[in-house]
Amino acid sequence: MSTPTEFRQSRRDLLKGGALLVGFSLLGLPRAAQAVSPGPFPGHVPGKVPDLRQVDAWLVIHADNSVSLLSGRVEIGQGGPQGLLQIAAEELDIAISQIRCGPIETGKAPETGETDASSSIEVAGPLVRQAAAEARLALVTLAAEELGVPASELVVRQGVISASGTTAKAITYGQLVGGRTLNVPITGKAPLKPRSAYRIVGSSVPRLNVREKVTGQFTYMQSLRVPDMLHGRVVRPRGQGPYGKPPRVVSIDESSISHLPGARVVRRNDFVGVVAQREWDAVRAAAALSVKWDTPTGLPGNDALFQAMRSAKSTDMVVERKGDIERAFPKARYIAQGTFKSPYQAHAPFAPNCAIADVRTDSATVHCTTQGIYVTRMEVAKVIDLPLERIVVHHVEGSGTYGPSCYHDVAQAAAILSQAVRKPVRLQFMRWDEFGWDNFGPAHLADIKVCADADGRITGYQYDGWQHGWIGTEMTEELALGTPAPDPKSGPARIVNKANAGAMYDIDNRLLNNHHISGKDHFLRGNPLRSPLDLAISFASEQMVDDLAWQHHADPVEFRRRNLSNPRWLGVLDAVVKAASWLPRRAAAPVAPGAKTAKGRGVALGTHFVSFGAAIADVEVDLESGIVRVIRLFGALDAGLVINPGLVESQILGMLTQTTSRMLKEEVTFDEKHVTSLDWISYPVLRFNECPQITPIVVQRPDDPSTGAGEEVMGAAAGAIANAVFDAIGVRLSAYPMTPERVRAALAARHS
Repeated sequence: MSTPTEFRQSRRDLLKGGALLVGFSLLGLPRAAQAVSPGPFPGHVPGKVPDLRQVDAWLVIHADNSVSLLSGRVEIGQGGPQGLLQIAAEELDIAISQIRCGPIETGKAPETGETDASSSIEVAGPLVRQAAAEARLALVTLAAEELGVPASELVVRQGVISASGTTAKAITYGQLVGGRTLNVPITGKAPLKPRSAYRIVGSSVPRLNVREKVTGQFTYMQSLRVPDMLHGRVVRPRGQGPYGKPPRVVSIDESSISHLPGARVVRRNDFVGVVAQREWDAVRAAAALSVKWDTPTGLPGNDALFQAMRSAKSTDMVVERKGDIERAFPKARYIAQGTFKSPYQAHAPFAPNCAIADVRTDSATVHCTTQGIYVTRMEVAKVIDLPLERIVVHHVEGSGTYGPSCYHDVAQAAAILSQAVRKPVRLQFMRWDEFGWDNFGPAHLADIKVCADADGRITGYQYDGWQHGWIGTEMTEELALGTPAPDPKSGPARIVNKANAGAMYDIDNRLLNNHHISGKDHFLRGNPLRSPLDLAISFASEQMVDDLAWQHHADPVEFRRRNLSNPRWLGVLDAVVKAASWLPRRAAAPVAPGAKTAKGRGVALGTHFVSFGAAIADVEVDLESGIVRVIRLFGALDAGLVINPGLVESQILGMLTQTTSRMLKEEVTFDEKHVTSLDWISYPVLRFNECPQITPIVVQRPDDPSTGAGEEVMGAAAGAIANAVFDAIGVRLSAYPMTPERVRAALAARHS
């Protein structure tokens, strides 16, 4: 287990002493790992998806003895590509400075699935490891023939193969095959390096491109330019209405932008956009264009959202039935139950999504930020009617999005604009486009009932959850082609998650019911948002577990230990308890008479699917204003073999900061007609001076497979914050974000 590290830095301090803060780690960053390696990429045919069964689909050996890894996995803030480089370098026996990421481009990168669900290391890692092992075996075999030495007598150091470690007979990877294909199939039989011999895997290698990002030299998608391009903007109503009821154009007065030289309207059915030579002219044209819209109504509005969810027609499914739940509650000594509400929340990337499309008669090139280049290629093909093999999609790093925001939407829209004007078009959404037309993390309604016996053993657990699924059609496609919006589908991450709904505890009787509502005509567009549904489930579940502990007059940590037998859940709980110096006590001690503030501490467990997370939160509540401030958070994560502990520590920092923001601030607002939270004022997020002090703890288990590390502590943090608020004020909140208004209402209800 790594030593806990505390992180707390104000923006003023960062600006004052930034060089000292980052200088030490940056000095060790190998320059060879900071840029995409040069071509050529032998064996890669434009438009053709590389064969995953061939080593050449994954690795390119260059003549200078450097290596390019073609993983297909993108950087969206989690550092997955860095970990994959370490895996490949370890198996190849090269230095980390000798390997870099190849281009994330269709036709060059393999199709390994989208970069989502914390799956880069868990899913792509074993594939990269096996490909690198096969490559090393093939290279050593070639070297044995070249040097006239048995392969068993050869050793490899930093890509140099030599006899018994001498330089008398030695040859490099680059000298053997530099610039050529290996033509080696992946058989699965190449020996893998034993974990006891790891030198690179398990070490905190500095992250890619940190120097360029800190100094402002890195080129993000929003900063990219190509020759002879025009600038574009979309024109839509400010804020989406009901999913499945897109707005319709009644009329357009193109003369309304005649005063803007070179500005041009592009219309395709109900898709409307503008292009201009200068970006500011495109912005002005989008604002000035007179469009009369038919915008349907049908949303319930924030106040009636959960009533509408409960009354909507649903498809019901038993996710898990274990034991005899009907007999558990009548026999119980303690029962905790409640209804909990979780809102729509936005992806809210710091910079709105952007794409550059160059659509010609028989080909197209798209630069954009995406979680999956091959999925984006498919989405673009729908709206420009070109074969997939004639479309090239380049991933360019942009703002972190942590789930499908509007990046497919903006790529499709840029392609339509470019095809219409026959020039490259750079399209960036405005803030109100991004917020108003996002694919929000769906709202969730939960009824939960949990019970325990006189000894404090949890004996029954029932969870009923209502939510709709995720969309399958982008807004641009709906408007431009008239494609009917499909009913959002259900699936593993969009139903009651049995891994997070009480499964960590030893409960003999458990019933999980999922109520899938349509999502069409009366609700908003939805898609996965980081740790989908886990914050909502943990917010409800861990509060009820905590309530049982309170009824039993037990310390919340001791109560959980009493109901845990899985050593990995116990491991993260023990790790976070030790780091936080937890002192046993019953929660919700009385607030001192006349006190203006109250402090609280809470603990919780949680996961997404496969890893193990625990968190402890310290909060302070202003009893007059109702403002909740999270002072400190501790987060422990067990993700099996952690490839790069430094990256996972960074992930815990990001997870806990984002969870704090979502628990205290973030809620999409809407009325009966459209979304009304269109900027950082109406959709606030956590500010720099509101960030808690965070201590990340990595529980390293080198003998277990690597699992997800990008979202697995967020549920635990959500539950810990909610429990800390209860500890502070003695009343539980049933909805988040835990705004001052909701806290004041809860305090008033307690005193009434």
